[in-house]
Amino acid sequence: MNSSALVPQIPHRQPTPKAGDPYLKFHLGSHIAAAFSMRHVQEAIVLPSRRLTPMPNMPAAMLGLMNRRSRVNWVVDLAQLLGLQASAAQHKMQYSLVMVQVGTVPIGLAVQQVEGLSWISPDSIQSPLGQVSLSLIPFLRGCVLQQQDQKQEVILILDAEAIVQSPILLGVRSED
Repeated sequence: MNSSALVPQIPHRQPTPKAGDPYLKFHLGSHIAAAFSMRHVQEAIVLPSRRLTPMPNMPAAMLGLMNRRSRVNWVVDLAQLLGLQASAAQHKMQYSLVMVQVGTVPIGLAVQQVEGLSWISPDSIQSPLGQVSLSLIPFLRGCVLQQQDQKQEVILILDAEAIVQSPILLGVRSED
């Protein structure tokens, strides 16, 4: 990613709701930070791999099905769905999941690590054009550059609606 064209956002000493909107921040890989607006996030959970049922003949990003609160949900490797990295998720003992819901569609998105809540001002979200791979653009609302422990970090602001509408997930949901 090219962070040279992004304008840094200096975090306030004590984040408050006045500092922006709430986002759940997580990592998709060792150097890839991302966030979802909390309006789509239901919860973040750790799921033991034994509670995930793999389904045959599915795209590689589809990890399987899980039963959560008497509902069956698909679990997807988010990094692989976005084409960011080859996943070793099938060999994990547990998954860090971000449970999102768009309309009536709930889905579990496996991520490398959930960091927690961040407050991001809408004005600080910048265009991702020229900053990330073109294949990511349809899934992004933008990017934010934040100061994090003496270094600058690019945070991808993901669009939950676009992810739920991705061709892989639409194909799987039409088979339900």
